[in-house]
Amino acid sequence: MNLKILLPTEILLNETVDKVSAEAENGAFVLLPNHIDFVAPLVPGILSFTSGGGGETFVAVDGGTLVKCGDEVLVSVRQGVRGTDLDSLEDTVEGEFRQLGDRERQARSAVAKLEAGLIRGFVETGGSQ
Repeated sequence: MNLKILLPTEILLNETVDKVSAEAENGAFVLLPNHIDFVAPLVPGILSFTSGGGGETFVAVDGGTLVKCGDEVLVSVRQGVRGTDLDSLEDTVEGEFRQLGDRERQARSAVAKLEAGLIRGFVETGGSQ
């Protein structure tokens, strides 16, 4: 199967794999090459896969959608981090997701200031132009 993990700004992963394990709202599941076509909403957690090289690789995902169609497995997520062992992945996820949280807070603050300025201007002019 070809596994492709898509982020909003990049392709995180595009590899041939033998098995994909993930978790949906109703529980964990495993996809193998001859599995029927499948769609699942993913919950935040760990997606793992094995490839011809043998070892298991992990990707921390922040929810998303998985679609298996034929031998293609497409996963679309807002945030994802790849790692080969869970301990180092946990550290990486904490750092990266914390940075994203800080940026999101800054963006929300900037939007709130813009909205407040717009409303203030509207009130000061009495709503007329």
